[in-house]
Amino acid sequence: MGYAVKEIFYSLQGEGAHAGRPAIFCRFTGCNLWSGKEKHRAEAVCSFCDTDFVGTDGEGGGDFSQADDLAKRVKEYWPTSIVDAIHPYVVCTGGEPLLQLDEVLIDAFHAEGIEVAIETNGTLPIPKGIDWICVSPKSGSTVVVEQGDEIKLVYPQDGHQPSDFTHLKFDFFFLQPMFDDAKNNNVNETINYCLKHPRWNLSLQTHKLLGLQ
Repeated sequence: MGYAVKEIFYSLQGEGAHAGRPAIFCRFTGCNLWSGKEKHRAEAVCSFCDTDFVGTDGEGGGDFSQADDLAKRVKEYWPTSIVDAIHPYVVCTGGEPLLQLDEVLIDAFHAEGIEVAIETNGTLPIPKGIDWICVSPKSGSTVVVEQGDEIKLVYPQDGHQPSDFTHLKFDFFFLQPMFDDAKNNNVNETINYCLKHPRWNLSLQTHKLLGLQ
């Protein structure tokens, strides 16, 4: 199987339990909840996505016919240091990475000494071997992934309420304010919900606040 990648870049994780952690981001093309084209946004299952995952024209993007080739390309983005023995860390994202990420690629990442994380909408089964699973449910979709490391719910969403997910087996539960250009009410609303329901922790998109990719 080949892999179509929109972009690969090195930055700091801006959200969730690993906020602030240096990471390589491998953004796969395609999503099962939206085509990525504005003309389809209104009728899409997920209509609030703010990410460009169409095509392979981003930094480091391209079509990779072999898993080993993609794993080696990803590793090239990790800074090399004799003193620093930290393993490379890749966040597989999209779009929806599970349309492409498979056990062959996961094994190829591990063969390069890379720790593998995923950010998924939770509508597709998780292949074996992923080291960190983050699920971000989207309204109108059916979540089939019921356990993992963290669940990160954009809030508020029509159709998905935080109480719908508290029975699932995750170590961390995060609410992330829905980004709104016109007003900032969602931040305060999310804070108030977390204070009233301490099962949930606040997650902010710190990379946006800091101007990071």
